[in-house]
Amino acid sequence: MARALLLSDVHLAPDLPRCSEGLKALLRDLPADCEAVYVLGDLFEVWVGDDNHSPYIDGFYETFRSLGARGISLAFCHGNRDFLLGAGFAELAGGRLMAEAEVVELCGIPALLMHGDQLCTLDEAYMAFRAQSRNPAWQQGMLGQPLEQRLMIAEMWRMKSKMANSNKPENIMDVTPAEVVRVMAEAGVELLIHGHTHRPMRHAVELPGDMSGERLVLGDWREDSGEAVIAWATADGVELQTWRF
Repeated sequence: MARALLLSDVHLAPDLPRCSEGLKALLRDLPADCEAVYVLGDLFEVWVGDDNHSPYIDGFYETFRSLGARGISLAFCHGNRDFLLGAGFAELAGGRLMAEAEVVELCGIPALLMHGDQLCTLDEAYMAFRAQSRNPAWQQGMLGQPLEQRLMIAEMWRMKSKMANSNKPENIMDVTPAEVVRVMAEAGVELLIHGHTHRPMRHAVELPGDMSGERLVLGDWREDSGEAVIAWATADGVELQTWRF
């Protein structure tokens, strides 16, 4: 039975070796019937441009390219940490960049895939930054700065984000239910899969016209416990699974 793997929020960084090796192990040992892998954002803790190379990053390019050699398709979605992933990254990884929100057939099951940060509409400060950071002119200006300066700016963003999130109410950092219904109805699907919130769960969704839908939330990768919640899609449906590494 053909299957597809979905994961998100790995937050790869050199100082997180357990998560780094865990991802490599997962992709290396994929079952023979796996046909596709979808990475739904925040693959990296920070990404400042496709010109940033290091032995650490180049090692993952090799891992990703090995999937294509085995006939496994690979797709990446931008997250709130790695929104500067570009065509150069996709080419070196042997995959493709997805739209911000994209309907795909998961083993015959239509599903709307996204990172999920766009669903957190109550966080007005973040939504304003999101709109700015997705602007092509802003991105061009950012990428035009020296690599060293971009790395310093990214570290500043990380610190500010951690400070801001520590003071935000819990509901602001979760999805807005009405926005979930809107995007699913607009896409014409009964299944939405995303990450971002670090709150893995299955949620029932009431759609217009007395339709019932479902929202699946993937989990972040935990360096301390060596666990992540991923998803496997088959013709029988999509199931969340705790991956231990």
